[in-house]
Amino acid sequence: MLCVNNLYKKYKNADTPSVNDLSFTFEKGKIIGLLGPNGAGKTTTISILCGLINQFEGDVKVLGYDIRTQANIIRGIVSVVPQQIALYPTLSCYENLLYYGKLYNINASKLKETIHQYLDDFGLKDHLHKQIKHYSGGMKRRANIIASLLNHPHLLILDEPTAGVDVHSRSMILHFLKQYNAAGNSVIYTSHLLEEAETICDEVLIIDNGKKIVQGSPEALITQYQTNNLENVFIKLTGNQVRD
Repeated sequence: MLCVNNLYKKYKNADTPSVNDLSFTFEKGKIIGLLGPNGAGKTTTISILCGLINQFEGDVKVLGYDIRTQANIIRGIVSVVPQQIALYPTLSCYENLLYYGKLYNINASKLKETIHQYLDDFGLKDHLHKQIKHYSGGMKRRANIIASLLNHPHLLILDEPTAGVDVHSRSMILHFLKQYNAAGNSVIYTSHLLEEAETICDEVLIIDNGKKIVQGSPEALITQYQTNNLENVFIKLTGNQVRD
């Protein structure tokens, strides 16, 4: 799924690099947790993986394609769910999804069929004509995810997809990700909810200060660091200091 070697990115006027000699690989068909404190380099890494940032050092292959020379292919088979809601607030959910689907040049009848299927899956079919600005936080999150699924991506990357949502929306989102993965698709997601990551992820990569700290299955890491859960592993490796 991913092969990253010696990835390095420093923003202009920054004192330190956001990503610093980061290397890792992951096989296809897994749910991967990209974990780290605030400012660890998670969002920068995601932005490079999906081609939003092209000024960096190192080598990156996504689903076998080189991000430098084959970014257009990668964009067609990878989707990203950003941490911020990427929907137009004054448009309805249905209008938003039609707009995003047309950007992919999806056949109109197929697009409408796909939209209605996902609206049903995510419990939004009764609210499809409601403006996004009138949606609850959980509803916005679910609609945000649907917008990323319209092109049926082989790799779905999510940045804090359950941040600030209600219990029922979180349960629905996690259940869908498991189903999506079971269908043969790969998932990468970031989260500060370590209990959630422990439950859903096949493997996790913990980074800090732009560097790889550790990689492995939650169960193996819990055993290796002789603790009770993934959150304790995380604290042991990244410290107790609050990050802003």
